[in-house]
Amino acid sequence: MRAAVYLPLEDKTQWWVKMFEGLLPGWDIMSVDDATDPETIDFGIVWRPRTGDLARFPNLKAIVSIGAGIDHVLEDTELPQGVPIIRTVGTDLTQRMREYVALHVLRHHRDMPRQLQAQAEADWHAIVVPVAPNRTVGVMGLGNLGAAAAQTLAGLGFNTRGWSKSAKEIEGVTCFAGEAGLTDFLDGCEIVVNLLPLTDATRGILNAELFSKLPKEACIINCARGPHLVDEDLLAALDSGQIKQATLDVFHQEPLPADHPFWAHRAITVTPHVASQIDAETGGRIIAENLKEFAATGTCKDVADAGRGY
Repeated sequence: MRAAVYLPLEDKTQWWVKMFEGLLPGWDIMSVDDATDPETIDFGIVWRPRTGDLARFPNLKAIVSIGAGIDHVLEDTELPQGVPIIRTVGTDLTQRMREYVALHVLRHHRDMPRQLQAQAEADWHAIVVPVAPNRTVGVMGLGNLGAAAAQTLAGLGFNTRGWSKSAKEIEGVTCFAGEAGLTDFLDGCEIVVNLLPLTDATRGILNAELFSKLPKEACIINCARGPHLVDEDLLAALDSGQIKQATLDVFHQEPLPADHPFWAHRAITVTPHVASQIDAETGGRIIAENLKEFAATGTCKDVADAGRGY
């Protein structure tokens, strides 16, 4: 078997190539740019591929996304049609997301941004908040990561809601579904966590209309994809007081440009797309196991539904 690897930085690409050479003995592993016989490439392993990268390989058996999302692959306007896309998921990614969501929900719940501001001002300012069962927190997106995050929040005692495209049942979580259920889900949600897949239907969903359906001074946590958020609408909602605080891990452009207003906004916490960033060694092992299974059987458990976008 032969596989071609691409990540936006050449040194990272070569590092992953070397790692896969060790994880997949007997396979020919190379960078996309070094694939001089494109018709012999069986698999593409990519993160944010360039337009046309994968179209060079006419005999691909599958494409591997180095990450849980496949939207960065689907953005390729020359993407070969009908080729299965394999997601990279695992217990490490789920655990990391559970930790990130719990951390930042608790930060907003206990109003730590205001507490840190008080410290900077040498202001002895005691902030008393409701206990978790009296705080309503909602998770948008109830796939593997979203369901796990919602269960974690419920375990912490929060009045936890979940919203997804199709109906779900999660112990300890009040679930809503579809367009008809979105308004009821949002009504009373004081902290909203976005873990939706990025599709045509969810692009721009974190917008002024959605913010207006939340109680005043709600908080937003976006750890899914940058294009879910309409940046200007969030800034306006923060200025008006409709939204109190936001934690953002993902952005339209990454790295976030140094002159972007999010960096300096006192009500926004910026993290550099690390909520569930898998470490390379773990991701490599997951990918190698999926590739070996796919090569042997023609499928594996982590094949995505490209038609649905996840």
